[in-house]
Amino acid sequence: FHGDDASRAVVVHGVQTCALPIFMSLGSIYDIAGSGMTAQTLRLNTTPSNIENAETACSSTKQTYRARKPVFSAVQQSLLNPGQEGFPMAGDPAQGAGVRVEGIVESQAELQMRYEPQHPAANEDGYVYYPNVNVAEEMADMMSSSRSFQMNVDVMNTAKSMMQRILTLGQQ
Repeated sequence: FHGDDASRAVVVHGVQTCALPIFMSLGSIYDIAGSGMTAQTLRLNTTPSNIENAETACSSTKQTYRARKPVFSAVQQSLLNPGQEGFPMAGDPAQGAGVRVEGIVESQAELQMRYEPQHPAANEDGYVYYPNVNVAEEMADMMSSSRSFQMNVDVMNTAKSMMQRILTLGQQ
């Protein structure tokens, strides 16, 4: 290491390394896991709305509730800008990685049409339209998003433990 880099060099088990990139990488883990938690929270919040409206009947397809699903995309800034210099800084939205919420879309799956001529919402032919919500699928989605959220919490806790361990290396 030369110049300014030499002042940041750390010797760990006889190997000289630069400490700055390690802390920057571990710090960005919080941004990545946090974006995952935000995405899973949105997913967790759309599921109850879908389940709540699963048995809402309407007389027309235009007024019938449709299942809503969040759309996510992976963000890996280093792959988008391969020539970019430096390390991602926490809190800098132009850099880093994680999950971006693109929006919430309504499912285009076919609605359930049932013949119920006595239903108050039945159309002139006696049919009632029910949402395209599959309650079993929604429950599985809710369990999956809950587990994904917990995994991101575990990632943050592991990163915290690693940072604490790094800080104690010099004390030994």
